[in-house]
Amino acid sequence: MSSLPAPFRCDVDVPANGGPTRVTPVGELDLATAPTVEATVAEQRALGAEHFVLDLREVTFMDSSGLRLVLALHEADPELVLIAGPPAVQRVFDATGVTDRLRWIAPG
Repeated sequence: MSSLPAPFRCDVDVPANGGPTRVTPVGELDLATAPTVEATVAEQRALGAEHFVLDLREVTFMDSSGLRLVLALHEADPELVLIAGPPAVQRVFDATGVTDRLRWIAPG
C-alpha cells in the first residue's frame, strides 16, 4: 500500500515591519500546484505587498512548471529573493542554468 503525498498548501507570512512577504509552498510544486502559488502572490499584491521571499525549503519536488513560475515571479518583481530548497529542487535551477540569475538568501 502506497501512501499519498500530503496535500499541497502555500503558507504566507506578512511581516509587521513592512518587509517582504514570505510565501512558502509546501509539497510538490508542479503543473497542478503552481497556479496556487501564483494566485497566492497575486492576492498578496492586491493586498499591498510589493516584494516577496519565496521559501522553497518545504518543496518536495519541482518540475518545469515550478521553474516557469519562479522565473515569472522574478520577472514581475526583480527584487524577489529565494530561500533554497532541498537538493532535488535546487538541481532544477542548476540543470537549467538559471541559479545565478536569481537572488538567493540564507534562511532566517
